[in-house]
Amino acid sequence: MVYSAEQQYVDEEKYPGATVLIGKVKMLHEGAVLTCKQALYYQKQNFFKALENVVIKQGDTITQTSDYLDYDANTKQVLSWGNVVLKDPEMTLTADTLQFDRLNQKLYYRSFATIKDQTNTLNSKNGNYYLETKKFTATTKVTVVNPENNLVSNHLDYYTNTGLAYLYGPSTITNSQNENRIYCERGFYNTKTDISYFVKNAKLYLKERTVEGDSLYYDKKKGFASATNNIQVIDTVKNFVTRGNYAEIFEENDSLFIIKKAVAISIVEKDSTFIHGDTLLVTGIPEKRIVRTYHNVKIFKSDLQGKCDSIYTDQQSGITKMFTNPVLWSEGNQITGDTIHLISNVKTEKLDSLKVLNNAFIISKDSLSKNDFNQIKGRNMFGKFKENKLNLLLVKGNAESIFYNRNEETDSIETVTKEISSNIEFTLEEGQINTIKYLKTSEGKTYPPSMFSEDSRELDGFIWRTSEQPKTREDIFKKNKSKIKNKSKKVPKKRNKDIIKPLLNFDPKKKSSKNK
Repeated sequence: MVYSAEQQYVDEEKYPGATVLIGKVKMLHEGAVLTCKQALYYQKQNFFKALENVVIKQGDTITQTSDYLDYDANTKQVLSWGNVVLKDPEMTLTADTLQFDRLNQKLYYRSFATIKDQTNTLNSKNGNYYLETKKFTATTKVTVVNPENNLVSNHLDYYTNTGLAYLYGPSTITNSQNENRIYCERGFYNTKTDISYFVKNAKLYLKERTVEGDSLYYDKKKGFASATNNIQVIDTVKNFVTRGNYAEIFEENDSLFIIKKAVAISIVEKDSTFIHGDTLLVTGIPEKRIVRTYHNVKIFKSDLQGKCDSIYTDQQSGITKMFTNPVLWSEGNQITGDTIHLISNVKTEKLDSLKVLNNAFIISKDSLSKNDFNQIKGRNMFGKFKENKLNLLLVKGNAESIFYNRNEETDSIETVTKEISSNIEFTLEEGQINTIKYLKTSEGKTYPPSMFSEDSRELDGFIWRTSEQPKTREDIFKKNKSKIKNKSKKVPKKRNKDIIKPLLNFDPKKKSSKNK
């Protein structure tokens, strides 16, 4: 160690073992240059204590100022306190107390410090700064602030030369302009490009959506996010949830794309609707949101299930359109047609009406028989719901029906009625037909069961598809082994063992009317 000063003296009584240095004090040691107004040098211990206007420089890159400084020349350990400011080409550090390990080129503090670089301001209670790698490891009450974002964490690694931040433990990044935020418990964040990647409980809170997933990628400048595995996207405006294992979100277009076990959930207080398909696409602002579900689509609701190839839902109008071999099951009834429309009341979120277009067909199993089915078919079918239950049904064009009429006391089949009319209207009450109106001339006949031939028991186009019906929410993810290829294909006479109470159970003692 080499040192100099304007004045030097020894005062063993006041400073035992020390040389007192006063005025333009300068110390040099292995590449470090220290200047101050006063100092104490303990030659035996090779220890230097600097006082007032302390400045220490290491090479051409590091300059530190403080009120006080202790320097152990043997271990190359520096302790500075009082208005500490350290600068290098990448950053400025301010603290009340700072330790400098020159041997390992490491700075560390334990009672809060602030680090500023060209992009960010970092604050933390505890931290280490590695001079060679330009890396900060900050722990406890960590914040990183820039004009656009505010990051809060309890543990991160931050590189001042690249602006890269690696997050460990619960961390939140908030957009200071629109209050969008990201939460994760492990992740990566590029503060210069605003590109981030998060894992472990990752959540992205956008203006109208919350995105959750095992991993989450977000490009803020492009307004693009992608999520992988166990994804959940919550529409905070429409109370609408989508799930899957891969998703892409485009903020500018307000669109969402989900594949791999994709499911859309319309949340209702008592009974939510689940829709699953291979691909799910959500577009439009909340007031005009469109949901499209493609391929192998299944629907589950406690009182309504369905299946088709694709579904289109307009949340503004409340209309849902089912395409390609659509089928609905409701209260023991199976409804099919070329296309099915479900219309909901957007205010009450309850079903309002039903349209079955072309080849409309409704089937319900007789309450006690395994092989007998009540049936109605026609060109088109229109229905009205009351409290989510079918209340009125109108079959228009080439209407046909078959009903098994039972004795109320014995439950035995008394007659079988087969009718043909242009249009037939049914009113329903408590799951049973209350009245029947043949709106135009009808042709029909009532048979005793023994006289009703086997060939007449099924209307043309009859297919009983109960094996495809999702009975639970989990069933919507199961693939059916067989596909419907021929609508006129007959099913085997051995039926499903389940006996379902029919909606279309005709009671002969209730009034029926004909307008001829």
